[in-house]
Amino acid sequence: MKLLRKMADFFAYRIQMKEPNGAGPLSAIGDAGERVDQNTALSLSAVWACVNLLSGTISSLPLMVYRLNRDGERQVYRDHPLYRMLHDSPNFDQTSVDFWDFLCSSIELSGNGYARKLRSGTRIAGLEPINPFNVVVRRLTSGVLEYSWTQEGRSFRETDESILHIRGFGGSPLGGLSTLSFARNSLSLARAVERSAGSTFRHGLRPSGVLTFKDWLSPDNRKIAEEKLEQKFMGAMNSGRPLILEGGTTWQQLMISPEDAQMLETRGFTVEEICRFFGVPPFMIGHTEKTTSWGTGLEQQILAFQKFTLRRRLKRIEQALEKQLLTPAEKAAGVSIEFNLEGLLRGDSNGRANFYRTMTQIGAMTINEVRALENMPRVDGGDTPRVQMQNVPITEADQEAIQRLIAQQNGATP
Repeated sequence: MKLLRKMADFFAYRIQMKEPNGAGPLSAIGDAGERVDQNTALSLSAVWACVNLLSGTISSLPLMVYRLNRDGERQVYRDHPLYRMLHDSPNFDQTSVDFWDFLCSSIELSGNGYARKLRSGTRIAGLEPINPFNVVVRRLTSGVLEYSWTQEGRSFRETDESILHIRGFGGSPLGGLSTLSFARNSLSLARAVERSAGSTFRHGLRPSGVLTFKDWLSPDNRKIAEEKLEQKFMGAMNSGRPLILEGGTTWQQLMISPEDAQMLETRGFTVEEICRFFGVPPFMIGHTEKTTSWGTGLEQQILAFQKFTLRRRLKRIEQALEKQLLTPAEKAAGVSIEFNLEGLLRGDSNGRANFYRTMTQIGAMTINEVRALENMPRVDGGDTPRVQMQNVPITEADQEAIQRLIAQQNGATP
């Protein structure tokens, strides 16, 4: 029976394009002839920057547990057992930032993020991350999803009751779609261009120009010419010095070849292609060749990044956590799990000031609530919401105040 089980696992790994030893996806060759897997993909600076940006941004947002009180108002549920685990530390070894950085990068590359639920009795006490490239998912005849993987020399086999599974784009019950699989040809092309560039500079001949002599040089004269050129014209200190030629000697400047120019253009194209797969504006990873540097253009792209790239990823994680970690009774009682998007304003003092100003002017926040978010002490009278009184009916306005305002606008003293 054990032999049959091992054979079934082997073919399951092969069908799902996984190595049976859990080393990662099968070595896939793209159209450009380059091998693409997790390591080779991350060796590309564009892939590294996109994954780092997405996972780093999401992992830095505070993950909160909320509940509805008796008045129907939502408040932070700090006493819930999941709060400290999700907000501070999901397991003994990792902080919340470390854990979500790992899971989000797993989702971006493999299309799936897995974590094992660690229980204390019936309560979930922790989450232990699992390498997604080691996991095989299949549906049993009973309808339950079974997860099999190896880790640190041990084999595990659990059901969906014990596994937190966050699916990426695609949303299939068995798992999301792998970016590495569908971007294989683009990543293979990028790898081929990088390899070609490296080979060119390692073995290629790249002089800046050519000195042509009328007659053949003797070995001694050739050595003298090379040494004099190195002494007088090589290095930044000698840049721009005039070159004196005589005896029929000519200098010819070497320009970049069309092949090299095309290679540089292809490198820029592969960066943009990789950014399309991850939904990241190229300028956010340092590629600004075709991007305006004016504030309005960049600001609109950042807003689009938050709306159309980050939002769906955050929603996908929030719904997975609520579905798989909360009990039906807790969900019926109004308990929810959400990222606090105000964390995106933490590094933008001007954005925070405008947000707080608007929220206090419409009475949505009090002064003490703003001060608490800025880690400032409370003040007396700061718990009362305030609303501005502009645009009141003229019949209800203070006539004396109106006359004073008119006089000030006319430059006269009332």
